[in-house]
Amino acid sequence: MLEKFERIHLANLPTPLEDAPRFANETGLSKLLFKRDDLTGLAGGGNKARKLEFDFVNIIKGGYDVVITTGGVQSNHARMTAAAARKLNLDIKLVLGGADFKKCQGNLLLDVLFDAEIRFLIDDDENDHLNAAMEKWADELREQGRKPYVIPIGGSTGLAALGYVNAMKELSEQFGQGKVQVVLTVGSCGTFAGVILGAKLFMPNARIIGVSVSRTAEAIKTRTLELIKESKNLLEVNPEIKLDDIEIYEDYRGTYGIPTEAGKKAVIDCARAEGIILDLVYTGKAMSGLIDLANKGKIDKNVPVIFVHTGGFPSIFSFADEFNDMAKITKM
Repeated sequence: MLEKFERIHLANLPTPLEDAPRFANETGLSKLLFKRDDLTGLAGGGNKARKLEFDFVNIIKGGYDVVITTGGVQSNHARMTAAAARKLNLDIKLVLGGADFKKCQGNLLLDVLFDAEIRFLIDDDENDHLNAAMEKWADELREQGRKPYVIPIGGSTGLAALGYVNAMKELSEQFGQGKVQVVLTVGSCGTFAGVILGAKLFMPNARIIGVSVSRTAEAIKTRTLELIKESKNLLEVNPEIKLDDIEIYEDYRGTYGIPTEAGKKAVIDCARAEGIILDLVYTGKAMSGLIDLANKGKIDKNVPVIFVHTGGFPSIFSFADEFNDMAKITKM
């Protein structure tokens, strides 16, 4: 049924499944692999490219002339949506929120490069406020005779989640059907929903483990199940997935958008062991969760682990102060 859904080519697929033996050894895992969705290619890569391939079919076919979406100041989704819009010759508007800033850095710098018009909510990244500001702007555009297409936070819809149902089909072809633990970052829940449903369909021996970077575990379970139901209806499949089947940990999220010490250490250790760049907002926190869960025996160190690298590296350039004191530079 996946084949019946049209997609617009935005991602370089399949992404590699890369062995990480040194980092596995450091963390005590028998085997650790990275599913390199940071290498999807669009605007620096990341998981959102898989989702946007489905969204932009509706945008193009529906005759929309402007795309509007929302997120935090360092939103990967906003950056990649802006790039996709420009690639397809569409106008782009972004509603972003978070701490005030003096320089455009990281993802925000790329948003500017893509000539996105931005409305910024200072010191406010509450989802409800961002959504309200986005809908207000969309109404204004309609009054001006424009036809805006609104993409929700994170691009998380049942349709977009099919991008990660397909990703699990891809992963099954790379890894096989063996026992495995798949760990990933969870924010707006669309990727998580697609991975869970995709595993049920294509990798039934996979255990899916989410690490929250924003919401509570209870909120994530509820939203993820809603998205799974939407995706199941689209695909006309009905594997049994209950609320209690969704495994999510919330202890590693800290404050959204703010680095944690454990996340920072995971970023540094991964870079130095494997040359793989994680970020401080999303994947670094998820990796710190993976390491701690393994140390506590909640992840089986003797069963292979696949970390779904959802991207986000551009944001690391907005956190230069976190790393400046580590520099080993001799000026000659």
